Amino acid sequence: MERLGVTETFAGVSLPGHLHTQESLAFAATFTFRPTDVVIATYPKSGTTWMQEILTLLFSHGDALPAKTIPNWERAPWLEQIYCRAALPDAAPRRLLTTHLPARVLAPALRQGKAKVIYVARNPKDVAVSFYHFHHLAKFLPDPGSFDTFLTQFLEGTVHYGSWFDHIKGWLGQQQLLDIFYVTYEELHQDLCGTAQRLAAFLGCPLGPETLGALEQHCSFAAMRDNTMANYTLIPSEIMDHSQGRFMRKGVVGDWRDHFSPQQNSTFNRRYQEEMGDVELPTRWPMA
Repeated sequence: MERLGVTETFAGVSLPGHLHTQESLAFAATFTFRPTDVVIATYPKSGTTWMQEILTLLFSHGDALPAKTIPNWERAPWLEQIYCRAALPDAAPRRLLTTHLPARVLAPALRQGKAKVIYVARNPKDVAVSFYHFHHLAKFLPDPGSFDTFLTQFLEGTVHYGSWFDHIKGWLGQQQLLDIFYVTYEELHQDLCGTAQRLAAFLGCPLGPETLGALEQHCSFAAMRDNTMANYTLIPSEIMDHSQGRFMRKGVVGDWRDHFSPQQNSTFNRRYQEEMGDVELPTRWPMA
């Protein structure tokens, strides 16, 4: 398939050329946001699809039809990907967009357009495990090698999409400058309804009991795993090798404990402390 082996570099970050070109990345960096736009910003494997589904249900007032009939990449197009310009519903009163780009690329345009940002973060140990497995599935990402090799690259920030540490610190650093709602994958697990209520208040979106019920039902892991509009099984096997596993793999908290050796855990904790020790996080993860 086209450009599967190509890597694009933009703002110091490596990105898969199958999905990105210099033109599509420049389009994202200079995008004209509107105050009604809502942007989901995440590092890969941090709960992006989950948030896309939650917001789809919130905006449809609990009507699951859009979530069951329209692929999530059309409901919430990826701003930096090559198809975004064509997929974006220009006339829509409220546009939902998704991005993995670092804050330093998008913050100036977001400030100017006064769009709302929802940043979803996840325990980086679980991110690393999920991202490693995703590399086996996604043919547009390089061979990750062994888990130990991949983990080293993850901690160095040399994987595709760049450093997790830079990504989260960059977006957290915009909290006083942008209209940002910060939420963790773990919070979604712990209290989906409560988090949805806080999200609805942030977005000024009414949230009745029917919507909440539909959201609980449709946004469970099992429902999303079986929804072809969200689980990426529509993507051809030449691009995602579905024989290597599911895009929706486990959806659990703490899976890293089944993958990390004591030495890997010690190395990770040391690096995490170096990078994040002085950072004020709204929610902290158990790192032990």
